Amino acid sequence: MTTDAKTVVVNLDVVMAKRKMSLTELSERVGITLANLSNLKTGKARAIRFSTLAALCDALDCQPGDLLEYQDGEQKQP
Repeated sequence: MTTDAKTVVVNLDVVMAKRKMSLTELSERVGITLANLSNLKTGKARAIRFSTLAALCDALDCQPGDLLEYQDGEQKQP
């Protein structure tokens, strides 16, 4: 189902792949549970704290815009 609504898409999986970093390694570096990190990665999370976003950017050596994308239509699902 496609809608005209705008949505924020989390590209954590793409950035992790580019950095060749596993979910477990990122979880340990950032101090986030695997379950919460997995929810972010799969787009199931409804919110993210700025402190968590900053920690992810620090661990992945990236900018928030590398992790988050504003798109037209339906959110991409893995």
